[in-house]
Amino acid sequence: MKLIYVIVRNSDSSHLLEELNKKGFYVTKLSSTGGFLREGNTTLMIGTDEDKVDEVISIVKKEVGPRQQMLANPGNHANFESSQVMVSIGGATIFVTEVERFERI
Repeated sequence: MKLIYVIVRNSDSSHLLEELNKKGFYVTKLSSTGGFLREGNTTLMIGTDEDKVDEVISIVKKEVGPRQQMLANPGNHANFESSQVMVSIGGATIFVTEVERFERI
């Protein structure tokens, strides 16, 4: 038995959770904070058999893979100019851990 922690942007979490549920994975959703853009994150906890770990990771890659987005850059405050900058967003951080014992009560 494995426990997979998947940390994604809040804006990606609902769709990913829906896709994981469609494939029969039970998921616990936790709110978390952090990241370069200081936006909220969601940590998903997924308990599954070892032979299903690659399937979970494949779903995550497909649904929340990295992409590019334009963000406003405030620029020089003295002349009130602004510009846009391209940043990478999305993706996920994934941890897979061994579960010594599991009980459903």
